[in-house]
Order: sequence, then structure tokens, then C-alpha cells
Amino acid sequence: MASKGKQGTKGSKQIMVENCATLKFYRNMCLGTTAFCLLAQYFFIESFGVLQMVMMLFSACIYFGSYTFLMSISKPKYSDAGSVLDSGNDLNIEGGIAEHMKDAIILTAGTQLLSLISDYFWLLLLLAPLRAFWLLWTCILKPWLQQKHEQELTVNEKKQRQADKKSKRTR
Repeated sequence: MASKGKQGTKGSKQIMVENCATLKFYRNMCLGTTAFCLLAQYFFIESFGVLQMVMMLFSACIYFGSYTFLMSISKPKYSDAGSVLDSGNDLNIEGGIAEHMKDAIILTAGTQLLSLISDYFWLLLLLAPLRAFWLLWTCILKPWLQQKHEQELTVNEKKQRQADKKSKRTR
């Protein structure tokens, strides 16, 4: 049954609780995946070379950057009296920047796990900049170029109408 009317909004306390749970989940994902991969590399895979070390450090940087960003945007602001002024951004909202940061963590974790099978799976991390370029194109560049083109068309149409009026007057 579809609900009618306006969708309910979340309260500050609910947003803060959900943000805390989300941060805990992604923190555990980062730490658990890294620990599992390091242990598996050390005990079960013969070669733990320079590539594996560099890519593990790179993965740790992605984790750190994404998780720190999620923490900073979800940080609540309190008044001097201790009441909540702002609950921070909702990390579970669809289509927000937090969703892209969570996707980066998931992509990195999956890549780390798959890299235990083959080092070629590290190439999956190239999907992140491709996705970023796609978002840049679809959300910013393409609409801006279309808007500019539409403005040029309206200006050209106005000039054409003015030229038509002039030619009608001169006849």
C-alpha cells in the first residue's frame, strides 16, 4: 500500500543515531578487510611484495580519506548549553556525497579481497576516477553546455525575428 501525503522527516536524534551506526559499520568494514587481507597475505600467500604493500597503503589512504570525510560531514553541532543545534548531514540519504564516499569504501574493500586471488584485481580501483568523471559529466558539464547552447539558440532566434521584422518593414 502506497503511503499518501508528505514523507516524514527524521529528527535530529534519529539522524545522529543512524550516522553513528553507519560510521561504525564502515569503520569495521575498513579495519576488518584490511586485517583479513594482511593476515591472508602473511600466512597463506607466498609473496608479499612491493606491489601488495604499496596497494595496501593506497587502500588505507582511500579508507582514511573517505571515513574522515564521512565523520566530518556527520559531526553534530552543540550549543553552549549542550543542546543539539545541527545533527550533521544524514549519511544515509540517497544521492548525496556520502553515498559516493561509502561506495569508495565498498569498492576498495572488494578490490582488496579480490586481490588475494590475483594482483590484476587492483585495476578495479580505476573504476573510482571513471565514476567521478561520469558524475562530473552528467551532473555539471553536460547540463552547463546544454544550457549555454540553449541560450545561444534563443539569442539567435531573437536576432532572426528582428531581421525578419526589418525585412518586412523595408518591403
